[in-house]
Amino acid sequence: MLRASPMASDTTRRIKPASSVIAMLGVPFDNVTTAETADVVERMISSGHAHYIATANVDFLVQARQDIELRRILFDADLVVCDGMPLVWASRLLGNPLKERVAGSDLVPLLIRIAEEKGYRVFFLGGKEEVIEKAVDRVLADHPKLQIAGSYSPPFAPLLEMDHDDICRRVNESKPDMCFVSFGCPKQEKWIRMNRAKIDVPMSVGVGATIDFLAGSVNRAPRWVGKCGLEWIYRLCQEPRRLFKRYAIGLWVFGFAILWQMWRMKFRPRPKPSATKVEVTIRSGPDHAYLQLPESLDRDSIGENVERMDEAIRAGKPIIICQANCTFVDSTGSGFLTRLAKEATESQAILIMVDVSPEVKEALEMMSLQKLIRIAGNREEGLALGRGLLLDKDVVKRSDAGGDSVVSWSGELTAANVRTVWTELEPVLNDVAKDQELLIEIADLRFIDSSGAGLMVKVKKESIRRDIELRFNGATDEVMNVLQLTRLREFLLGSSK
Repeated sequence: MLRASPMASDTTRRIKPASSVIAMLGVPFDNVTTAETADVVERMISSGHAHYIATANVDFLVQARQDIELRRILFDADLVVCDGMPLVWASRLLGNPLKERVAGSDLVPLLIRIAEEKGYRVFFLGGKEEVIEKAVDRVLADHPKLQIAGSYSPPFAPLLEMDHDDICRRVNESKPDMCFVSFGCPKQEKWIRMNRAKIDVPMSVGVGATIDFLAGSVNRAPRWVGKCGLEWIYRLCQEPRRLFKRYAIGLWVFGFAILWQMWRMKFRPRPKPSATKVEVTIRSGPDHAYLQLPESLDRDSIGENVERMDEAIRAGKPIIICQANCTFVDSTGSGFLTRLAKEATESQAILIMVDVSPEVKEALEMMSLQKLIRIAGNREEGLALGRGLLLDKDVVKRSDAGGDSVVSWSGELTAANVRTVWTELEPVLNDVAKDQELLIEIADLRFIDSSGAGLMVKVKKESIRRDIELRFNGATDEVMNVLQLTRLREFLLGSSK
């Protein structure tokens, strides 16, 4: 058996806001204003490291409920801002209001003005060629000192059929500081996530229809309409055929789901207020840090402890044990758990929750965190689990059963490690004789993104070329979801699992 465990993602400490995280339907929103977002972008550019921003609206949340890859992209994003008044209203209903709507159509012009003042270089990617040309011309007319690093409208193609290397080469040769990507959701978000490590751009953001606004091909609603939260109605009147079904389904699904979250997280009985706070104790031993949650995980109990939580994760401890004995979690508490998981994922920390109450388990499932946070029965079991995971190093093994080869993939197969996994698999392909079977076990593969699906296609095509009988076995529901949405399920797995 060959076990090709994925490498960790880029561990560079990236710029992120100091604000709290508010979780709605499993999507973590940073509670920032437009001005604060612009400040974060400037710090991203100064850092020189790659970041990506998501401007999420109701449609994002609705799609993310069915699209596991998009949900993960929003989870991993360096900054997720609220681009929709219905989201602001929903956050108020949940008891933890977002400061304001950060509309992409407002943010992009602001960033363009800042780029002109600071001398930042801007690249426009995507959209129709004539639209992007008009957008560039109009932007330069209003901002003559702006440095346009370049623009490119690639030929239309499905995500996995795009010439990513050529696009990345064009972007890198232009050396931009900002890249505005306009492929539409979720294609633009998936493209950015797939290629973030390949493009040398400090800040990338999916801008969708904002390119059409800049070009003047689509009129934006009057400012008073936007302030009233009715801009979506204005757009619906402009493009009823394209938008009616999406808006109708989106608002129905979103409204029902938000009411369900509000019922489960706001109106259920909570413990009586107490002085108990989140207490972080960093042990002097080398094996773990310990985080004790209060009985009620809400805005009052969390307070300023976010920084202490970050300190625990950055303390260099290989294991973080999270004692979850609380019986109430609201949207702020679920945002706290989401941020905890995000920090642990970025820092390659092993996050384990022990003594998990039914209320916390329900919150994890509602926020789609159950696959990212491991659960153990008690502290001793958690420590044992953590030690076992630490000993489980990346080991390459292979077994030949009856002349056939068996390979196993575990963990995650994403843009961060597909090249490494291919490098480990290629010698196996070279050793498999014609008409023999190569079995790739993927039952332990917790998650793949479009890059991972692309690698599976590459392996499949290569096996066909070599007359090797390839079979992927044991696809999980998460893997099946990505393959279904990329329309690769039948090609890779056949008509059934």
